[in-house]
Amino acid sequence: MSNSRTVEIYDVTLRDGTQGENISFSIHDKIRITQRLDDLGVHYIEGGWPGSNERDKGYFEEAKKLGLKNASVAAFGSTRRARKSCEEDASIQALLEAETPVVTIVGKSWDFQVTEALKIELEENLELVHDSIEYLKRHVDKVFFDAEHFFDGWKRNSEYSAKVLETAYGAGVDTVVLCDTNGGSMPWDVEGAIREVNGMFDNPSLGIHTHNDSEVGVANTLYAVRGGASQVQGTMNGYGERCGNANLCAIIPNIALKLGMDSLSVENLKKLYSVSHFIHELTNLPPLKKQAFVGESAFAHKGGIHVSAVMKNSDTYEHVEPRSVGNRRRVLVSDLSGRANIAYKAQELGVDIDPKDERILKVLNELKVLENQGYEFEGADASFELLVRKTLGTYKKRFYLKSTRTLVEKREGDEEPLSEATAEVQVNGVTEYTVARGNGPVNAIDGALRKSLEKFFPGLKTLRLLDYRVRVVSRSGGTDSVVRVLVESGDGEKRWSTVGVSDNIVEASWKALVDSIDYKILKDELDARD
Repeated sequence: MSNSRTVEIYDVTLRDGTQGENISFSIHDKIRITQRLDDLGVHYIEGGWPGSNERDKGYFEEAKKLGLKNASVAAFGSTRRARKSCEEDASIQALLEAETPVVTIVGKSWDFQVTEALKIELEENLELVHDSIEYLKRHVDKVFFDAEHFFDGWKRNSEYSAKVLETAYGAGVDTVVLCDTNGGSMPWDVEGAIREVNGMFDNPSLGIHTHNDSEVGVANTLYAVRGGASQVQGTMNGYGERCGNANLCAIIPNIALKLGMDSLSVENLKKLYSVSHFIHELTNLPPLKKQAFVGESAFAHKGGIHVSAVMKNSDTYEHVEPRSVGNRRRVLVSDLSGRANIAYKAQELGVDIDPKDERILKVLNELKVLENQGYEFEGADASFELLVRKTLGTYKKRFYLKSTRTLVEKREGDEEPLSEATAEVQVNGVTEYTVARGNGPVNAIDGALRKSLEKFFPGLKTLRLLDYRVRVVSRSGGTDSVVRVLVESGDGEKRWSTVGVSDNIVEASWKALVDSIDYKILKDELDARD
């Protein structure tokens, strides 16, 4: 296949994406996302439906002020209503009031939808399509037509679906976008339909818009591109109604790296990971670790044989270079690890050790013992680095936690419980005893520990507890359970995670907190040396 073709990216995250469950963006969020998508280099950004709600109307007012470098903002709407002219139709007029250079309208291309959903004659639907496109073309630079339910209509009455497309092209549309609205089509059917449509018209500009209800949204899009589509629509991270839209985070790199077609530049492709995660942060939903290309697990290696091979040649277990999409290789450590995992991970964390050093076996054995007790180091790099340094004999104990005590007092009425903690620490033979209150026992312990230590290690003043997670895990060989606590901390510049395990949640918590403080002190000392 020639790689000279250009495929344009049309992002619908701000409209279709927000129809997904638990997805909601404020006007400010949408503006920030627009700026990041523009910097990524997408060609079109569908901002919303200006005739449907005040939020989308407000977005278009703000979007006019942006001065985008790469993308054109599109307003979305529908064909005019039956028995109303375009001048009388509020939705059509709202599209013009948005003052975008591109307008996309959706219309029916399946006869079943025309007669059952719109309850009008088939010929009248053709008039709606023609009049709306022709009217809008007199007022905006580009008009795209989303042929809704096209593939369902093509299967059942291709003659009528073809008439809808013919009407759109006759009215002067710039691009016809074929939509798999119900998400039930198969890739080979999509490609076949695209090729047939291409053969019916003289160099038609075709786009593709698919949903993921059959888990083939990305595949359908790629088959459409193979068949001749020159515009692809989708959402970042696959957000969207029901099972979501086709995921641009997979579509974009596949077009560029697998199909070899022009889309985003090589440099912009490297921004994909950061844009994906930026947008996901705004959803306030759990991370999508398993995403292809941009997920945290996309280039994560755990099995010892895999890691050993990747260290020799990354092509052995990676289909693309992680940096090509802005991601990075991760080596996970667990009781499945081998020498290669430990050596790679230690070097990644800045611990200098030869892969052939016999002490690696000592680290590996200690790791397996701890994981058997309920520890897990895959998401706790800071605790793992401390473990390595302790096992290698390069760790220096900087403080001793002599004792800690917590008190939770339930107060009368609706007053919040009072949490208080004491901590007794020793640094260079000097004992410090402090008391602190918090909005929970863990927060109180964190405050007491840092208050005790800040006079000795001033850098701890910047330390903040960012996240706290608890999981009950089974202990092997018994029916009792232990608690695993994962703490995420930061200092404004770096973030790190630590883990603690115990059959007592408070003890597990202070183990993780002590590791976090220890790690911060270690890093401050190493930075001072540099």
